[in-house]
Order: sequence, then C-alpha cells, then structure tokens
Amino acid sequence: MFEKVLLFRDESIMKIILCVNEIMTNEISGGVMNREEIRKMGLSFGADVVGFAAVEDYKSKRAPDPKVIYPGIRSMVVMGFRELDGGLASDVGRISMHSRIGQMDLTRSCTFRTAKALEDRFKIRATPIMPSYPLNMAAPYMGLVADISLRHAAVAAGLGNFGRHSLVISPRFGTRILFTAILTDMELASDPPVTEVLCDECGLCVASCPAHALDEEGKTEDLKCLRNSQPFGIGGAIGFIRKFTGAPPEQQKAMIMDPQFLSLYQASFIGFQYECFRCMAVCPACIDA
Repeated sequence: MFEKVLLFRDESIMKIILCVNEIMTNEISGGVMNREEIRKMGLSFGADVVGFAAVEDYKSKRAPDPKVIYPGIRSMVVMGFRELDGGLASDVGRISMHSRIGQMDLTRSCTFRTAKALEDRFKIRATPIMPSYPLNMAAPYMGLVADISLRHAAVAAGLGNFGRHSLVISPRFGTRILFTAILTDMELASDPPVTEVLCDECGLCVASCPAHALDEEGKTEDLKCLRNSQPFGIGGAIGFIRKFTGAPPEQQKAMIMDPQFLSLYQASFIGFQYECFRCMAVCPACIDA
C-alpha cells in the first residue's frame, strides 16, 4: 500500500514537472505552440493567411498608440482574406462590390469567431478589429486614420510589405488581400518579416489611378482617392444635403428621385461603397504565386 502511494506521488510530481516544462518552453519560444494552434483556428474559420505581431513591432506614424486605446495589449493576431480575382475583373464598381460585400461578411465572422475562440481556449482578453468602419470621425483623424493600421499590422506580422501604391503586397496573393486583426493581452512573438522586394515599381497603379492620388511616391492622397472611389460616401452625402436644403420644394421632390440620392440611400446600408478598385486590379505583383 505504501509503495502504491509513493508511486502515485511520484507520477503526480512527474506530471507537474512535465506541465511546467511545457509552459516554460512555450513562453521561452514566444508561444510557438500557441501560435500554431491559433493559426489553425483562423484558417479553419476562413482566413487565407494568419500572422502574429508583438505590439512592440507594430509601427504606424499616423494611427494612435495601441497601448493607449487598448490597455494591456501585448500582441496582435493578423488575418488576411484574399479578394476574388473574378470580383476585380469588371470595370463596373457595382460588380466588384458584390464580391467585396461577401468578403467583408467573411472577415467579420472569421475575426470575431477567432477572437472568441482565443478567449475560450486561453482565458485571455481578445478584441477584433474589422476592416474599415467604425472610424474616429473627430479631429484630427476625421475618419481618415484608423485606430489600428491594418496594413502596418500585416507588415509587422510577416504577411507582406508595402508596394508603390501604399498597399500591402502578400507573397501569396499580391495586392488582392484584405486584413483584419485581433488585439490580445497574450504574449506572442512576431512572425519573421517578409524581406523579399515584392513590388517591381512598374508604375501601373500610378498610371491607372483616375484621381491621381498616387502621384507622390510613398503617399496616398486620401481625399483625392475617396472622392473618386466613394462618390456616395460622407462627402457625397454632405454635398447632396447642402443642395437639398437650399433648393425650393419642387426641386426637392425631383432630387429625392434622382439617381444620386437613390445611390446615397443604397450606400447608407451597404457601408463604404467603393466604385474604384483600379490599384488592386492592375497590380501584377505575385498574382501567379
């Protein structure tokens, strides 16, 4: 009986030692085991690529400090979702938006489900950062700067690097990719950066931009881009409201049946309705990868 007790005690001690060793190994290696489990989670929910960035490796000159907007943040899980090639094959923006709407639905579902799975599995805090809205509409940001720059997060997570068009080029999907992120208080090391130069400076994006928003290298002129790519966005809505409120009653009746108003109404429940995808569509980088 005494020998059995000793044997049971020795086995229990051994299990504890093995458990501690596993935890220490996991922590020393920057959470490699956890990262691969999380990567599989994200891929299983619908992401095409998943990367990791320690918060110290995330650098954005314009976006606010993530430690200020999310106290306790230690890392980001960044996920990429490829654009459908067919969605970019048409010059009609509405056709491309059909694909983008489906892609946005997938990104929201996948990112939230992954964040929830992280909290359930690892008992940590996680919050999803979706593409586009909501945005800080107050000065100085005015809806032009996101709380988290998903492009810079993707670069920090080893999912690509910047091209001449200021978009992130993925080694697998080129420019045809959309990113989301999950902020966590989990200690996760960054994936290795993409060091290969993926942009060959062909200039097709610059030449194809109808708004000339890419003329200055290293910069996208936001307002030029938005006026052209989102004619039914907030700028278009403000312009219409000003005209409407200053018009006589008979003209107002005609204005509410005008295609511009009807398009603004449609965009009000679609969200950001893009009419231009040229910089993504013409970029040849890695499209055959």
